[in-house]
Amino acid sequence: MDLTTLTSAIRGAVLTPGDDAYLEAATVVKGPGSPAAVVRPADAADVAASVAFARDEGLVLSVRSGGHDSLGRSTNDGGLVIDLRSIADISVEGDLVTIGGGARWGDVAAALAPHGLAISSGDTTTVGVGGLTLGGGVGWFVRLWGLAIDSLVSADVVLADGRVVTANETSEPDLFWAIRGGGGNFGVVTRFTFRAHPLPDGVVSGAIELSPDADLANVFTAWRDVVRAAPEQLTTTYLGMPAFGEMPASSQIVFVWAGGDVDSAAEATAALLDIPGVTGHTIAPMPYADVLMDEQPDAAEVGSPAIAMVDDNGFAARFDDELIAELAAVKGELGETVLMVRLLGGAYGRVAPEATAWGYRDTEAWIISVAFYPEGEVFDTQAPRARALWSRLDPWLAGMYGNFSSLTDPVERMYPPATLARLRSIKAAYDPANLFHRTYNIRP
Repeated sequence: MDLTTLTSAIRGAVLTPGDDAYLEAATVVKGPGSPAAVVRPADAADVAASVAFARDEGLVLSVRSGGHDSLGRSTNDGGLVIDLRSIADISVEGDLVTIGGGARWGDVAAALAPHGLAISSGDTTTVGVGGLTLGGGVGWFVRLWGLAIDSLVSADVVLADGRVVTANETSEPDLFWAIRGGGGNFGVVTRFTFRAHPLPDGVVSGAIELSPDADLANVFTAWRDVVRAAPEQLTTTYLGMPAFGEMPASSQIVFVWAGGDVDSAAEATAALLDIPGVTGHTIAPMPYADVLMDEQPDAAEVGSPAIAMVDDNGFAARFDDELIAELAAVKGELGETVLMVRLLGGAYGRVAPEATAWGYRDTEAWIISVAFYPEGEVFDTQAPRARALWSRLDPWLAGMYGNFSSLTDPVERMYPPATLARLRSIKAAYDPANLFHRTYNIRP
């Protein structure tokens, strides 16, 4: 392939097989790809030139932000990858924060702390601002400030036709609506501008440890009742983890209190310590950046055999007693699997469902299950069983958060019908040839 046109048109780097940085740039969480080239653009003009080159040459185009990609869609084989990590600057003006599309949330949290500000992001330091935001962004302040997209006020987007536009409530409003939950289907976002929120004293965070034989139905019921009455400054998650290598299995309620007052956090969580089965707890003030986790080691890193996973997630309008009883029973039958439940409400539910491309606002609980099995015969036998068990929760669940799904094509589940229809109409207007399809693809 003749890359002369591309290399002469941009200020950034063009990496090809054999270059020192190529393999790292072509690799994501899923593993390495083998694109014909990886572009590391210096600015939006470089991105526009790269998009035009891929379009004109008929190349598959992938966009890499943080590389936090378990499906391998932000790399490819034989095409072009736009690696945004060189566009990762963070600037603060008052409460407006402009962030490059290749930045990672751990760096954002650390940069905002000296200003006494924060933006609700994901749960890990390494997740990219781009991928998380375009998908919605459920984070540790979801009850107080809503999703990441609820704080987004503007975005600079490179379109399929090469134009660079600013999308906000008054400029390209349909595009602005679509990128708040519609993923990377509509263009390449090179800059995000958020309205950050005051957080002058950091947070108080901790974990309430549960016995492995604790009655989960009782735990979930008591936990739900506490959170329903708690201030919106408190966000909590139940996390049940299987053993990995030398790491033992665990069951805990993790919490973050927005603010540095330990007494207030202790008062809001005190009733949780009385739940039967609690074995201990931690609570401490800390910078918000310290709450965000580094990545958990994968199976290869802890010496386990090659594994495959089967996962599912959905939104429950109400975390009622019947759902709780069935969820506890399903978890018991699934055995050593990941179960994560985050209780929502508050600011998350005060945004109208039609205001953004995220439709499931009338939601009290978001529930995720992941089962890991050795590849091959064990997986082929156990995966259908896990899916069948999870399907018992279908009467209570709706929708799916795509950022937490490994399904190949879940868009019909991710969006309510009216939301998906509008997304497809906007896709037809901005990307009729479906150049940006290396995502959960909304076809025009």
